[in-house]
Order: sequence, then C-alpha cells, then structure tokens
Amino acid sequence: MDQVTEIKKSFSLVRLLPLIVLAAGLVAFFAFGLDRYLDFGMLRENRGVLLAWVSDQGLLAGLVFMAGYAVAVASSVPGGAIMTIAGGFLFGPVIASIYVVVGATAGATVLFLAAKTGLGDALRARAGPSLKKMEAGFRDNALNYLLVLRLVPIFPFWLVNLVPAFLGVPLRTYVIATFIGIIPGAFVYASLGNGLGALFNAGESPDLDIIFQPEILLPILGLAVLALVPVVYRRYKLRKARGEQSGS
Repeated sequence: MDQVTEIKKSFSLVRLLPLIVLAAGLVAFFAFGLDRYLDFGMLRENRGVLLAWVSDQGLLAGLVFMAGYAVAVASSVPGGAIMTIAGGFLFGPVIASIYVVVGATAGATVLFLAAKTGLGDALRARAGPSLKKMEAGFRDNALNYLLVLRLVPIFPFWLVNLVPAFLGVPLRTYVIATFIGIIPGAFVYASLGNGLGALFNAGESPDLDIIFQPEILLPILGLAVLALVPVVYRRYKLRKARGEQSGS
C-alpha cells in the first residue's frame, strides 16, 4: 500500500470517528441497561427525589436535562417522547418545551454534522444522475421539506436527522427547520407531562399516541400544508415560465 493510499484511508477513518463514537454510545445505552430508566414506572418511583433535585438545583437541573436530551438525540437513543413528558412533569410545559427544543436541536445538529462529515460527502461523490437530481430538488426547497418532516411524525426522528446530511442540506437551513419544526410536538408532550402527577396518583400512564388524536394532529398537519405552499407556488411559477418560453 503506497503512502497516498494510506493517507486517504487514515483520513476516512478520522472522518468516520464521530459517527463511530455516537454508534458506540447507542450500543452502550442498551448494553448497560440504561433503557430501563426511560420508563414511567421508574419516574413514578423516583418522582419525589427528582422534583426535590429540580427545586434545589434550578437552572443547573435544566442544563443537565438539556445536555442529556442532546446526547440521547445525537446517539439516536429511543424514548424522546418519554423524556419530553418527564420534562413537562419536572419543569412545567413552557420551560420543558424550551429545554427540549434546544437539547433536541443541539443533538440533531451533532448527528447531522457527524453523518455529513463521515459519509455524506463520499456518498454524494458516488451518486448517480437520478440521485443527484433528487438531491438538487430537495436542496432547493430544503427548509420547507424539513419543516414538514419535523412537524408530521411520519418518519423516525433519527432518520430525519440523517437523510438531510446525505442530500447536501446546508447546516443553517437544517438547524432552523429542526428548531421550528419540533416546537409543536415538544409542547404537546410537555403539556401531557404537566398532568403526569395526577395520572400517577390514579395508577395510570400517559398515552404516547396523543399526538395522533385529530384535535392535535389536524392543526399540525395544517402547519405542514402551509410549509408546502411556497414549494407549490414556486413550481407553478416555474412551469408557467417554461410554458411561456415554449409558446414564444
């Protein structure tokens, strides 16, 4: 193996290192049984201790929560809805929504950058004409498409974090769409957490499918439709311009 090949190989491994670390974090999460803490039963048993800790630590508790949420999102750990509901229980719906949106955006951005650096550039360099055409179409309307994907929970959160990295979406666009797009869902689940104490006292657990109830989902779908209006309008103008050119 010549020196140039060796340098390229080392450089590729270095670029993949952030993704490897995040993947190792996900494996460690399950290997050490940390998933048992993402459970309403565990929260019920320790709610007194947690509420006292939040009361005593104040802002520090919020910073720890945001950091933990960011790490969970960056490592693609499942259980975002449970963490958001727990946040609403501990901090109240408004403050928890802020913590969740900031933490989730930070974690998603870390994963986006790791995927883009490690694999995104290499995949785009090897992409065929059809994939490049799809990439160009997505990138031209990236903010609108990402808003829809964030607003409507059609695909897993981790998948929506990764795909834009492979389609050349600019970092600024990704961050803005992520931050804005997850606000409604975060507030819904944080608000559910605000009434978690009453559910615990009744021996019940919250309904994680609340986001799909018509009175909640329909307004969110309305926001998604509004996000697509500029895309439809731009395509209409483009077709109209092409029609005028072909007719002249």
